[in-house]
Amino acid sequence: MKKIAISLGLLSAIAFNAQSVKTQIDLVNIKDDKVNVSLEFPKMKSGDVKFHFPKTVPGTYSVDDYGRFIEGIKFLDNKGKELAFTKVNDNSYTLKNAQNLSKITYWVNDSFDDEMTNTAHKAVFSPSGTDIEEGKIYLVNTHGFVGYIENMQDVPYQLIVKKPKDFYGTTALVDQDKSEDTDTFTLTNYAKLTDSPLMYSKPDYITFNAGGMDLVLGVYSPSGKYKAADFKENLEKMVVAQKKFLGDMNTNKKYAIMLYLAGTDGPQIKGFGALEHHESTSVVLPEMMPKEAIDQTITDVVSHEFFHTVNPLKTHSEEIHYFDYADPKMSQHLWMYEGGTEYFANLFQIQEGLITRDEFLKRITDKITNSKNYNDTMPFTVMSKNVLKDEYKDQYRNVYEKGALLAMCLDIELRKLSNGEMGYRDMIRKLSQRFGENKPFKDDKLIDDLVEITGYPQVRDFYNKYIAGSQPTPYEQYLKMVGIEVQKQDTPPIFWFVKDPQQTGYNDKNNTFIFDESSALSPFAKSIGFKITDEVFALDGKTINIQNIQQFVEYAKTIKDGQNVTLTVLRNKDGKSEKIDLKGKAILDKMTVENLVFKANPTAAEKKLQDQWITGKK
Repeated sequence: MKKIAISLGLLSAIAFNAQSVKTQIDLVNIKDDKVNVSLEFPKMKSGDVKFHFPKTVPGTYSVDDYGRFIEGIKFLDNKGKELAFTKVNDNSYTLKNAQNLSKITYWVNDSFDDEMTNTAHKAVFSPSGTDIEEGKIYLVNTHGFVGYIENMQDVPYQLIVKKPKDFYGTTALVDQDKSEDTDTFTLTNYAKLTDSPLMYSKPDYITFNAGGMDLVLGVYSPSGKYKAADFKENLEKMVVAQKKFLGDMNTNKKYAIMLYLAGTDGPQIKGFGALEHHESTSVVLPEMMPKEAIDQTITDVVSHEFFHTVNPLKTHSEEIHYFDYADPKMSQHLWMYEGGTEYFANLFQIQEGLITRDEFLKRITDKITNSKNYNDTMPFTVMSKNVLKDEYKDQYRNVYEKGALLAMCLDIELRKLSNGEMGYRDMIRKLSQRFGENKPFKDDKLIDDLVEITGYPQVRDFYNKYIAGSQPTPYEQYLKMVGIEVQKQDTPPIFWFVKDPQQTGYNDKNNTFIFDESSALSPFAKSIGFKITDEVFALDGKTINIQNIQQFVEYAKTIKDGQNVTLTVLRNKDGKSEKIDLKGKAILDKMTVENLVFKANPTAAEKKLQDQWITGKK
């Protein structure tokens, strides 16, 4: 939001005292899979009122329109009489002469049930979504439940959650009452409210201290396959390593992790991952994953979210500090917020001994390969600033690939310039010392700050060429500095629908192949007008089901170059699924696989820089 100083003009439009907004979320009296929410406000003075639900929230970088999940909204005066209002769009409402407004009530649908429907609106990313399953689980990402009155975001919120007596709420918040029926929390403002998710379910949690930080891990496993205690050993090892890696950059004294494991009988969700907050993270993963895979994902994904406590949660630009939930203005520095954080999530594992040198190199190899699915000449700053627009949003996932690689190359550049005395982590530490949670930097002045705190004007050249410019990043050049070389190998020609067949998923509801929207289409798919959102239903009349997937794949392998092919797909059109045939001649695609290897005989300079980079030591 844009912070506005209180002026006489603003006070004439709307005024309020410093009392809190009393907000109640009722998780007991569920109606048709909906939750009732009520907000009671301090006494208004004269003026018109705008009431909003978030269009998007920090950390998601997508238009989600949480107001579309709201039903039966009512605006009431202090006598309980309904006030007239105008619905502006899914998220916003206006009221004229609202000096008598006292209370707002409405019902909230959950977003999880919406994920697999064929609607024109893209599904909300699961960890930033909401789930309402009576008697089982309530995932309360507060931004999906609670709205706000414009210009009242800085008023304190009192959050009261009415809950089943036998349910426990996993959260970083501190309950201020002793009742078994309610939890009560006080939040300094709306931003703090939306920064505080909660997960209510039958108690399954552990608390412990790691690296001087108190942690709570709450787990929802619908079949009972997993318990919170199953993940303690791995989580503790990870947190200790992270705290050591960050040093004085992390000041957290507590942290909460809400681990939601999605079963096969509940909502059919697909947005697996996590969403960061200052003192917590919400994580959604499939329950069918083996424990070893969940442990590794916690190390990779939860560590990424925890590193966000440094950047951008505590070091950020004005766009994030004054976030406008109704009309968000995006920062141009996703290369640092997400890319640098993803780099940290991998770098700390090699520097703290959680993975081997070869495993670390394999991760870099994969990121270089995946980055080639995106536009390598699009300036990252332009994409980042415009990420909510249709022509840029498909490039967002590259922040985890090229964004991390940019941080890696800048790390190597800094270490070479400083003879190993300074790296990317040192730069971020200096940046966090200059700014902080309550002191944002100016978005278009960040490069000036980075040059000043590092003392190297070459950082500006790097930024102008590869981050703000259109020059592809010369990974081979930077990796050669640390004694790493690229080995290339051509693969046999293949017939498939995306360039990397491993990026194929299966929709058991429709018995179709589906693809991540970041996947690159194969030449054949492009030639027949296939869309990445299409679902593959049949190939030359041969349909797919869970039992014959391998037979389908084997048939695809028999197709020859130039052969006539009919591909039947399900395509979303105006919210409805339509079956269509796409016909054309097969094109077999040959890929060049690149692998990174440590040079057998690096020079003394390369070996020294490599050791400083890999170990983090000077």
